[in-house]
Amino acid sequence: MQMSDNFSPASFPSLEKALKHFFGYDDFRLNQRPVIEEVLKNQDVLVVMPTGGGKSLCYQLPALLKLGVTVVVSPLIALMQDQVEALQDNGISATFLNSSLNSEESRSRQEALMEGRIKLLYVAPERLLSETFSPFFQLLSEKVGLAAFAIDEAHCVSEWGHDFRPEYRQLDTLRRNYPNVPIVALTATATERVRQDIVHQLALRQPSVYVSSFNRQNLYYEVQPKGKQAYSQLLQTLKPFEGAGIIYCLSRRRVDELAFRLQQDGISALPYHAGLSDSERTQNQIRFIRDDVRVMVATIAFGMGIDKPDVRFVIHYDLPRNLESYYQESGRAGRDGEPAHCAIFFGYGDVATVDYLINQKPDPQEQRIARQQLRQMIDYAESTVCRRKIQLSYFGEEFPGQCNTCDNCVSPPPLEDWTIEAQKFLSCVARCRERFGMTHIIDVLRGSRKQKVIRLGHDQLSTYGIGKDKSIDEWRMLGRSLLHQGLVEETTDGYSVLKLNAGSWQVLKRQLSVQVAISDRLKGQSTPVETSSTEMSPEAMLLLGRLRSLRKRLADEQNIPPYIVFPEASLRLMAQQRPLTLDGFSRISGVGNRKLNQYGQIFTDEIQSFCQENGLPMEAEPLAREVAPLRSKTTPTNTHFVTLKLFEQGLTPSEIAAERDLRLGTIIDHLARLLEASHPIDLDRLVSTERQKTICQAIDKVGAGSLRTIREHLGDTYDYNEIRLVRALWEQDS
Repeated sequence: MQMSDNFSPASFPSLEKALKHFFGYDDFRLNQRPVIEEVLKNQDVLVVMPTGGGKSLCYQLPALLKLGVTVVVSPLIALMQDQVEALQDNGISATFLNSSLNSEESRSRQEALMEGRIKLLYVAPERLLSETFSPFFQLLSEKVGLAAFAIDEAHCVSEWGHDFRPEYRQLDTLRRNYPNVPIVALTATATERVRQDIVHQLALRQPSVYVSSFNRQNLYYEVQPKGKQAYSQLLQTLKPFEGAGIIYCLSRRRVDELAFRLQQDGISALPYHAGLSDSERTQNQIRFIRDDVRVMVATIAFGMGIDKPDVRFVIHYDLPRNLESYYQESGRAGRDGEPAHCAIFFGYGDVATVDYLINQKPDPQEQRIARQQLRQMIDYAESTVCRRKIQLSYFGEEFPGQCNTCDNCVSPPPLEDWTIEAQKFLSCVARCRERFGMTHIIDVLRGSRKQKVIRLGHDQLSTYGIGKDKSIDEWRMLGRSLLHQGLVEETTDGYSVLKLNAGSWQVLKRQLSVQVAISDRLKGQSTPVETSSTEMSPEAMLLLGRLRSLRKRLADEQNIPPYIVFPEASLRLMAQQRPLTLDGFSRISGVGNRKLNQYGQIFTDEIQSFCQENGLPMEAEPLAREVAPLRSKTTPTNTHFVTLKLFEQGLTPSEIAAERDLRLGTIIDHLARLLEASHPIDLDRLVSTERQKTICQAIDKVGAGSLRTIREHLGDTYDYNEIRLVRALWEQDS
């Protein structure tokens, strides 16, 4: 087992130096530094960061700077193993204790812990709380000391979370038994209600709460109607994509069937579900994360628990159970920040399957919550408004819509004025005294003779029967639209009661009109994602292929996943910058001291060979973090002004790209060049003022030379398009 020395904050002149030494990164992402500072002060902290936002670093770096062992509670064996492998490859002393180990392996690891040779211990909640483990853990606390508890996947503690686990409820005993040990709770998905429940259930003491944006801008979202030829539809959807992907299904039988058919059609795919033996499941997962197989077909219920950053697509062949789990499952795509595609195949047969699974829950309250969440999922699938707006609204984050990276924004359905219908709907909510859900409101509007309507006397209301001219589906479409536009609210306690708000009264008083997007149910065709990344020269692309092959060979020799050697982002920087010396190689983001010693010579030799074979210059690369030379600012040409004219007519960048038959990235480049040349571009239409301010702060700190460096500082919730545009305005102002 690989070990690292004990350090303290005093060992490094700054946290940034410690970050570079251990992990190879020059700057922290958004919110990482303040969280780490709180943990070093022994404060309780609740961290909500989206997948790929850098949660793990928030407890891993403090663990290396504090005395004692940091105990990481994780519900998934596979995730423990992935994280421990990655830490050990960085020369950090970490281990796990779980059911995958035999008694001799467990004893050896416990001895290393007692000798103070381990800084991070990953353990499942069941083992941590077991009576047999308790004496050892108490002795570890007394002899070596506990630096902190890190509760990963903390949403599991809440019955309002998407993956509630009863054993997590018992973790409050940690506070009782070890009152002086700080607790860091971390999750990628938590609504305000779930966040409050986490604080209560874990008995956190006046915790600092850090909530990052949930907006994963590199992900493209779409919903396709699930036809009778769903498998053929799946093959067509897979065609445009390169790289690895995950296909989620509701049943084991469906997983096995799909994996087999994909194999028959020449697509390397493997199944993954709880019905497989432990060894087969483990082997399939290893082959997937090590790039030996392209597609993993998995059950939604079981979950993957993997830490593979370069997943290029996630397809839900069956309907997800709720928005929270969908956000997390789709969030397994594009963790490296590169563009990725997320699709749902929606068929009403899946609704019955999910409803059957809900019926298996023993607790009526859990059933009620799950059914409300299912209704929200159906609303998302059938919605005609920006899908990103719906997702972010679910987590309490405001988003104006028009993300241009979902099917509803790229191919918006036509709008119609439904103000009169909205007034009828909201008036009915008011007449029913804001005590009922959407189904009952629609029953009253359509003059239903249901027993409940008659018993309550709602057939005597003035709004009874005034909506007979519209179908149930049309009224439901309007109700969903009002919810997503914030013109009516819905309780989230499992009962889904509609409540009027200030926007509702503006509509009722004719101060606000209501536009509703009308579609033929759901649109059927996949639209290719157009999220731009940094452009690479042909030479860089060739070198990138060479470096990927080298990484794969080194990973196979060590029996580890390729991304543990180096992430894709680091390989791209190597291919673009072509460092020829160890000094230059050390400045690549992701290259720490351990990686430099272990891989530096091998990779620089490969880069030198490539340069010699292709007649590329062999001079030393420029020093990193120098002031970047001013890029030549090309004078805008006629093609730029055509884009400007369309933009001034009110078209979005995506609409301009479609109008001109150009890539979205090309249009963004046009707008950026126009900004640099001081032409009047209303940037507020493209990037919110708040995000502009944050991006400018990042540029002030890390410089304007590299889009990737700026984005690494900001994190995965910012994309290259908006950074490119804000940088252009920043340079104009400078």
